[in-house]
Amino acid sequence: MQNKIKRLLMVFVIVFSFTSCEVIGDIFKAGMGFGIFIVIFIIAIIIFILAKLFGKK
Repeated sequence: MQNKIKRLLMVFVIVFSFTSCEVIGDIFKAGMGFGIFIVIFIIAIIIFILAKLFGKK
């Protein structure tokens, strides 16, 4: 249980370490299509990590 809490805390630190303005600015610099791809990729990674943490074994 301690290990899951540490992993979850690490995920939240990584996610919230980026400021929203910085992320939005980088997305618009890279282009709208690529930005959408990055956002979908990040959401997929977060869902994957949460599924591994809270999924049945």
